[in-house]
Formats: sequence, C-alpha cells, structure tokens
Amino acid sequence: MKRNQSRIGRWIVAVLALGALGVVFANLLIDNMPKGEVQKVKGYSPWETETVEVMESLPLQDGGRIKPFSTYAGFKMLGLHGARSMKIEGENGEIFKIKPTEWLMDSLFRPELAIDMPTFRVDNSKVLEAIDVKVKGRRDRYSYSEIEPGRDKLIELAKSYEPIEKNDRDPVQQQTIDLAYNFRNYESLLAYFGFARSGITLHGSGGKAGEDRRADFSAVMTTAPQLRNEISRTQQEGRNIDERLQLLLQQVLDGANFSKFGLFILPPKSSTDEDWLSAGNAIMSVMTMESKDPELAIDDIKSLETAVRSVASGEKEFRKHLNEFKDRVEKRAQSRGELKHIDTEVSYFKKDYFLNALIFFLIGAICALAMWAFGQTKAGKAFSWVTLGFSAIGAGYCVTAIVIRCMIMQRPPVGNLYDTVIFIATAGVIFSLLVEWMTRRRFALGLAPILGTALIILARRYEVGDAGDHMDPLVAVLDSNFWLATHVITISLGYSAGLLAAMLSCGYVLVRGLNLDGENKDFRRALTKAVYGCICLTVFLSLVGTVLGGIWANYSWGRFWGWDPKENGALMIVLWTLAILHARLGGLIKDWGLHLASLFTACVVAFSWWHVNFLGVGLHNYGFTAGKGTIWLFYATMLVFIIFGAIAMLVEKARKAGSASAGDAEQVKALEA
Repeated sequence: MKRNQSRIGRWIVAVLALGALGVVFANLLIDNMPKGEVQKVKGYSPWETETVEVMESLPLQDGGRIKPFSTYAGFKMLGLHGARSMKIEGENGEIFKIKPTEWLMDSLFRPELAIDMPTFRVDNSKVLEAIDVKVKGRRDRYSYSEIEPGRDKLIELAKSYEPIEKNDRDPVQQQTIDLAYNFRNYESLLAYFGFARSGITLHGSGGKAGEDRRADFSAVMTTAPQLRNEISRTQQEGRNIDERLQLLLQQVLDGANFSKFGLFILPPKSSTDEDWLSAGNAIMSVMTMESKDPELAIDDIKSLETAVRSVASGEKEFRKHLNEFKDRVEKRAQSRGELKHIDTEVSYFKKDYFLNALIFFLIGAICALAMWAFGQTKAGKAFSWVTLGFSAIGAGYCVTAIVIRCMIMQRPPVGNLYDTVIFIATAGVIFSLLVEWMTRRRFALGLAPILGTALIILARRYEVGDAGDHMDPLVAVLDSNFWLATHVITISLGYSAGLLAAMLSCGYVLVRGLNLDGENKDFRRALTKAVYGCICLTVFLSLVGTVLGGIWANYSWGRFWGWDPKENGALMIVLWTLAILHARLGGLIKDWGLHLASLFTACVVAFSWWHVNFLGVGLHNYGFTAGKGTIWLFYATMLVFIIFGAIAMLVEKARKAGSASAGDAEQVKALEA
C-alpha cells in the first residue's frame, strides 16, 4: 500500500514540477518577446552573407579592450532592443530575421531603412503616452521614426527627472531617462558616417547662379595647416573670420562631433598609444594640428568615405572597399599585437554555448522528472542514463564556454557577477554528478540538470537586464590573476557547494514530508550524508576563501578586515555552517534539523553572493544590481520549504507519539487480560 502511495505521489510531484517549469518558460518568453506585429520596413533587402562575415570580425576598441564588431553590435542591440535578433517584414511581405551585425550595419550604412526597424524596447507604454507618441501595447518595440515626433519632449522630461535621486524615482521616470539615453545614443550611430555621406558644402563656390560645390572631409583635412594659418593671420590683424570659412569650420565640427563617440575603429600607429580613435577623433586631431601622423588619419578618413559612399553602388562594390578598410585596420592592430582572439570571439558568440547547454539541461530536467516518476522500474533506469547523458553534455558545453572565455579575457573565469552565475552553474552540475557517483541514489543526478537549467536561465536574464559585455577588463583593484584564481574561485565553489546542499535538502524535505520514498531509511540516510558532506565542503571552501580574501584586502587596501558587507556575508556562511556541524556533532539536531538548517544556508549564500550588491555600500559593490525581485522570491521559496519541513517534522513526531501511545495502551490491555 505504501509503495503504491509513494508511486502516485512521485507522479503527482513530477507533473506539478513539469507544470512549474512550463510556467517559468512561458513567463520568460513573454518577458523577452513583447506582443505586436512584425514591423514593416519599406524597400528592405538583407545583407549578403559574405558582407556580414567581413564586417563581423572588424576589430574595434570598446570597454577597454579590442573586440570584434559582432560583439559590440550584440550588446548594443541587447541594450536597445532587449534581444539579439529581430524580425522585420520586407517590401513583398517576406519576413527577415535580423541579427546584431546586420542591424548595426543598417544603422551605420543604411540609416534611411534603420529608422523604421523596431530598435527600442519599451516596457511601459506610459513613457510614450507622456510624450504624445502613439502606443501599441503595454510592452512593445518601436522604431526610431515612431518615437522621433516626441523626441524633444522625451529629452525635456528626462532632464526634469535626472535631479531626482535614483532610489526615489518611480519606474516611469527611470524608464523615461533610460529611453532618452538610448535614443540619443542611437542617434549618434545613425549619424556616425554622416560626414562620409554628405561631405562639406563650400559656400560661395558656385558663384551667384551656380550650385555650391562639395568637398570631402579628407580633402578639407589636407588644408588644415593653411586654414590654421588663415585663422591666425585674421586674428592678428583684428579682423573677423570670413563667413564662408566659419561655415566650413562649423560643418567640420558638426561632422566630427557626430562621429566622435561609439565606434573606435582606428588603431594608432604607435604601440605606445593605447587608445584607438573614432572617425571624429581622427578628423579633429588633424584639424587642430594635434595628430602625430596626420597623413595616416587623412587616409583612414578617405578610406571610410569611399566605403560608405560605395553602398549606393551595390553590395559587391561596398564589400570591396570595406575589405580594403578592414585590411588597413588589421595590419596596424596586428603590429600592436591586438588581433589574437578576434576570430575566437566571433565564433564563441555564434555558437552560443550556454544556450546549447540550457537546451540539454532542460531536456535532462524533463528526463529527471520522468526518472523520479517511474522509480526503480526499467523505464526509470533508462531515464536515469538519459538524464546523465544530457547533464554531462550540458556541463561539457559550459566548461568549453568558460575555457574559451578565459582565453579571450586572459584571466581566470570569475571576475564579475555574471561570471559567478555561469561558474556556479557549471560547478553545481559537476558537484551533483560527483555526489551521484558516490551515493548512486539518482537524486543528485536528477538535481544536476534542474540546477543547471535554473542558473543558466538566471545568467541569460541578467545578461539581458545588464546588457553589458562581461568580458571587458575588470576594475583595477580586481585585476589580479593570482587572487582571481585563488580567492574568487574558492569562494565561488563554496557558494556552489552551499546551494547544492540546500537543493538536496529541498528534495529531502519534499520526499520525506510527502512520503514519496515509501519510508526508505537507506535512501534518507544517504541523502543526509550527502548534505552533511556538502556542508563540510562549504565551510572548508568558504573559510579558505575568506582568509585568502583578507590577505588580498590587506595587499590592496591595507587592512585584512573592514566589516564590508561582502566580507560580512562570507563570515556569515562560515559561522552558520560551523554552527550546523557543531550542532550535528553535539547531537542537538537530528536529520530533520540538519536539513532545515541546510535550507537556510541557501539564504545566507544568496545574501553573500548576490544581495550585498543591492546595498549600494562597500568596496565590493561591483557589477549590475538588477533583479531585486528575484532575490526576494528566492528567499520566499526557501522560507516555504523551511515552513513545510517544520510542519512535516511536527506531524511526523505527533504521529509517532500517537503510535507509541496506542502501543502502550495495547500492552496494558494485554497485561490486564
């Protein structure tokens, strides 16, 4: 009877867990795919694959490092659009899927088409209502041309909200500021190559009846010494600068300002100069006579002008001139030793290792639920092997991705909060498989893909929320490969072990509370030993990591300990896990007590790992701080498990006490008889 009850219970829990997994993915899809029809872009035709391949590996400098154009485009699109792809409808109703490189190429080289693409994600329609822009749905995506009528009001509102402290702004005020910032940034991209497309009008050159001639920026740059001399002579003589010269200089200044930010695609010739130049920087450096190599800068601008203008002559011609410009850039970058990992990075983002890992973990999680539902039957054993296979492949994808990231970054794998998520996900899956290898109870095996799925989803959500390139160089105080490889990795492994212990305890509480194991004491004993071992590993890694962190702090900041929130969080993990182990050894807590305490360990770990970043204080306050709601949801979930476990423990004790009382009563009756 008990066996049948446990089998039915396992199926019920498996179905409920599958439903919960479905709800999570439904919300994820809704959050990342706002409603609305596919945007129609009149006259749109996609770029040819050969052209895109040339452009995506063009090196540029951004975020303190040299990266491919495709990486820059990916995070720029993620920040504005909220995804790394968009769908648009062409002239004949054909649907095109646009990736980041193509999108940014359109923005730079075909702005007349780009302004109609759904570039901006707007999560609250009230932002657009406030600037009198026609609203689609509550959450949707809009093109530049749709928002442009309310541009001035948007900028005005954003300026009025900026004096308000960030923590005091309501969501609409903050999103208005964000949209205005994104809108202005995108305008700089649309206008970046304006200097190449329009050139400079030479006012008065056509005479009274003729049309004024136009000159290239590169041609005007060659006359910079003469222009400077003319300006100096005019000032010395006390005369006003000629109006035509003023108009020319104003056009130069405007063109340079539009292309001053965004794309730093011109490497300096000297290896001692670290900073690459934008087109605007190159123009102004020549015009102000500050350029170390004006001829090189002029040739760079001329090459850009030729490439940009050739778009109108057809894609084959454009690709030819684009290749010529790329060769110029790559030769200089190669001589500076800055092209080592460009192709590797292009390939890394194309293959999307973590998305593939998520797919395998998800399938593995579904198979794990089936494995638990079928129990010890042949079907259950078959599903256990399938779960193992998918979990191992998913972990392999994660390890491969982390190794490639280390090669590109030239540092150990963990340096920011995004790094910790993917590292802890990988370590958690591997730890789970090791626990399964030691216990052979299938429970840790089932947790492996579920833990991997949850954390990879978390990583992808925060990547969208932060929209920052997490392979960029670290702040100076963190830029130490030795300490990153010792302190940070050790602490992160401690987080992973602590979270795994809590997840195992979640399973224990659920299984024992609902009697899903048919009161299998061997199973419960094995699970308790696994949790105890994970707690031991957590305290060891956290203690060693905390001491190493103190030594690093003494080296960097001149003190071993400063009661920083991050330091306090690490100390909390050590003290809490030590308390658990001492209570267990002293007999103060039994199996139930160990698992309930282990559940609270997850809250302590989450606070130290993630929550301290929301406090806004301390020397460890690095990285993005999105997702406050998620952390409170996590705390609430763990609290529910703790309350459920406590109730189940009391019910079990009451039932045993009742059984013992009934047994005593029967013995008394037998003696009386």
